[in-house]
Amino acid sequence: MQFYCESLTSYKRLKTKEVKVGNLLLGNNHPIRVQTMTTTDSMDTMATVEQSIRCIQAGAELVRITAPSKYEAENLQNIKDELRKRGYDTPLVADIHFTPNAAEIAARIVEKVRVNPGNYVDKKKFEQIEYTDAEYAEEIERIRDRFTPLVKICKEYGTAMRIGTNHGSLSDRIMSRYGDTAMGMVESAMEFLRIARAEDYHNIVLSMKSSNPQVMVQAYRLLVNHMMEEFGEAYPLHLGVTEAGDGEDGRIKSAIGIGTLLEDGIGDTIRVSLTEDPELEIPVCKDIVKRYQSKEIGSEEKNELKDSFKPPLFWRGGLGVRLPYSPFEYNKRVTFEVSNIGGKQVPVVIADFSKFDKITQDDLQNIGYTYNAATDKWNIGDAAADFIFSNHVLDFDLPGTLKVILFHDKWLTASDRQKYVPLFDAPEYMDENRERSTHLNFVMIDHNWEDYALEPGQQLFNKIKEDKTAVICFSSSNKMRCKTFAACLLTC
Repeated sequence: MQFYCESLTSYKRLKTKEVKVGNLLLGNNHPIRVQTMTTTDSMDTMATVEQSIRCIQAGAELVRITAPSKYEAENLQNIKDELRKRGYDTPLVADIHFTPNAAEIAARIVEKVRVNPGNYVDKKKFEQIEYTDAEYAEEIERIRDRFTPLVKICKEYGTAMRIGTNHGSLSDRIMSRYGDTAMGMVESAMEFLRIARAEDYHNIVLSMKSSNPQVMVQAYRLLVNHMMEEFGEAYPLHLGVTEAGDGEDGRIKSAIGIGTLLEDGIGDTIRVSLTEDPELEIPVCKDIVKRYQSKEIGSEEKNELKDSFKPPLFWRGGLGVRLPYSPFEYNKRVTFEVSNIGGKQVPVVIADFSKFDKITQDDLQNIGYTYNAATDKWNIGDAAADFIFSNHVLDFDLPGTLKVILFHDKWLTASDRQKYVPLFDAPEYMDENRERSTHLNFVMIDHNWEDYALEPGQQLFNKIKEDKTAVICFSSSNKMRCKTFAACLLTC
């Protein structure tokens, strides 16, 4: 175990405990399950049933239904009966926040209940800012008394449970000791998990949801680390970004948070929380997880680098080995500036136009540049791209600070060496006779380059280190290899 995943430099899925949710198995290297949540009034049985069916037909493997009071919890029986009557046996999940009684009713009906530690028993009134150790322990015992009955019911009925921490609903007690932090989210869940384990109940999934993907990623990684250190095992994890939004923004935000963790090998079930009809969430979920359904995934041999390349010790993990950074909090990697890239500047955006036979002014509208022919002026959007990657020199003047990246041979034909910058492959870059830009040179290193692990590779890395105009690009046709390759080369 390397801090929070099986490997920091190659894809390997984190093995978690197996959890049974009705007829569905998740965790323990089972496929990553996709799910959604209904938006209908839970007391409207037929509307909830119809929406659930649309979600199931779209591919949902679990359907979550809110049950804020005992009345909605009781009505879950009617919803479940109608779904079963129509031939649908997809597991249902009751979403509980403030009402333990509703959870105890639902646990006898549906296949899974979700409880939020911050709302389930704990106070959230901000009346008490500081807790002594004795007061803190007293609150834990109060939680144990109130939470244990639900655990026993779930154990008796074979009901699964998700302990779902939400960054926006941490309790007064957690906030007083840990603040509004990823560690507070983790400890909130761990308290409930310890109580469940004390009752020998293990049919549990956990989640660390936040509307901030950065906080979400940190919390999940930290949770895995703490479970492995304290229990020597990890429970399945449900991934999601809370209230991601709609349209492109919601999809991108979810892909960033969920995708980052899946790349770590973390995650057993996901939901993309869009402010759209729930059945529209499922295609997005499928797009995210399909990357990890290939037969090559999980084959460690196919994802390892050449044996002759040995990354520095801190990438190999193990007891007593320290990383040169904290893997559980964000700090931007320190780099020097090359033109408008690196240093303390925000990441640049490159739009790929390499498949275009001809690029027109109108084509740039999709990347934030709108041309007005009547005034011969450009309107530049706030989210406009910084570079475009092309196969040829454009036949019109470029707007604003937009620049074009060209393969080296094509770059030699460009007259404007400020607006056009070259892209070298590794052998081209090592050729001292090749002309290069005085201010910015992209160097593409492909994982198939035969010499990267040999002396020519070391010479390349040494040259790049001394070149204050070089920006490294990584390429790979293997969809899991690029992360591996980049992580290892960055240790040189």
